[in-house]
Amino acid sequence: MPDWTIRDAAFTDLEAIVNIYNSTVASRMVTADLETISVDSRVAWFTEHDPGLMPLWVAMDINKEIFAWISFQPFYGRAAYAATAEISLYLDERFRGKGLGRELLEYALANSPHFGFKNLLGYIFAHNDASIRLFRAVGFDTWGTLPGIANLDGVERTLLILGKRLAE
Repeated sequence: MPDWTIRDAAFTDLEAIVNIYNSTVASRMVTADLETISVDSRVAWFTEHDPGLMPLWVAMDINKEIFAWISFQPFYGRAAYAATAEISLYLDERFRGKGLGRELLEYALANSPHFGFKNLLGYIFAHNDASIRLFRAVGFDTWGTLPGIANLDGVERTLLILGKRLAE
């Protein structure tokens, strides 16, 4: 049994979600945001997540501390793409490198068909070796490459689209 639990995010979790996200900004490895974001700026994003359609989950340790979050978002706003979702996974830096990312990603994969997802996509910078290894370890492959699409402090960075077709 894991030393963590996962549940639908509550609005009161938004500050913890934003703090985990903001902890990745300075590294220029995970997000294209160049400055940290505010909780207020994420309210609309939070409310777009419907637990029955496009969930946002938080993972908590045995002390009930939120250490990670997983979100699903529509890939593209047209009906024909409804079975494809973007998946995002963010871990508090104190919990990285312990295998929890893989456990959480496997949990998300196992539960994705419940929401009607047949394909999952992860958008990962090509220089983020750790995230690429994580997604590849659970069966994601490169489905697209967007060369030099992001400018991070004057350095052009390539974005990979990693995809996985879920079992039917």
